[in-house]
Amino acid sequence: MSVSTNVAIANAIDISSQDGEAEQPGPGRRPRRRRRDEGAVTWRKALRKDWRLYTLLILPIVYLVIFKYLPMAGNIIAFRRYRPGGNIFGDEWVGFHYFEMFVNDPTFWRVFWNTVILGALCLIVIFPLPIVLALMLNELRSAKFKRVAQSITYLPHFMSLVIVAGMVLQLVSTRGTFNQIIEVLGGDAIDFIQKPEWFRPIFVGSEIWQTVGWGTILYLAALTTIDPQLYEAARIDGANRWQQTWHVTLPGIAPTIVVLLILNIGTFLSVSFEKVLLLQNPLNLSTGDVIATYLYRLGIQSGNVSYATAVGLFEAIIGLALVLSANFISRRVTGASLW
Repeated sequence: MSVSTNVAIANAIDISSQDGEAEQPGPGRRPRRRRRDEGAVTWRKALRKDWRLYTLLILPIVYLVIFKYLPMAGNIIAFRRYRPGGNIFGDEWVGFHYFEMFVNDPTFWRVFWNTVILGALCLIVIFPLPIVLALMLNELRSAKFKRVAQSITYLPHFMSLVIVAGMVLQLVSTRGTFNQIIEVLGGDAIDFIQKPEWFRPIFVGSEIWQTVGWGTILYLAALTTIDPQLYEAARIDGANRWQQTWHVTLPGIAPTIVVLLILNIGTFLSVSFEKVLLLQNPLNLSTGDVIATYLYRLGIQSGNVSYATAVGLFEAIIGLALVLSANFISRRVTGASLW
């Protein structure tokens, strides 16, 4: 062991012993809350130094309080017989009456399982695709071609859902592109949008086209944080491109994957309401009716606000339970979590 190393160790021991002595309270003296005071001082210093950056949080916080937290008080109408225009705190208290109603309603369980199946398909099929696309874009060596490819894949995200739904309906109509191809190949035209069994493939396919490109942004940002020396070391060890991806790239972006997976599980039941509503018709309701459209019919069209609120509160509780469970399992298995 070198002299400089011994000196450094001795200094460290001396400093730690001094700290230990300083932390011991003398007779008649109260113990100092050093860590708490240091934390407060550090927070004040950071606020004083970067106060301009902290002021940028004011508007987002105000937005969250006004439009996210204050409306939570409205959930009280799930336990009251509320009538539009009445007082949400003054109508008749009915307890869990509306919860018992939807639990015993066969229509609710049909739309619930439709939502679960559609959410599961989106999670299983769509979630891995941005990761794959990000890895493919990351391998492109031509910067110009990479920018063009990214722009093409991002563009569908910015299109209106009404336009996207209109395009989908045109493609799958009886005289649409898909049926023209089928007829050229000798088959008979299929009225896709009128058949319940085709609703889920159509919805998932349109979601892939519209969301996968935009979903690569966070993964591409995470890929830039991986140390290039890790790839050099892997190449020296004889690793090919696939082995580098498996042993270097994927572990490097694993925390990002875990966080996004937890967030996606939390929104498991919140399928795209607008797109489902636009693709829906009376003939495909058996598979195309989900909780969001069910609430729309009950709360907006029928005016049964208390019943719709009870169903919405049930959906929110399920989503919260999924987030907490996914976060707990992820922390136990991988060590990465949201909190």
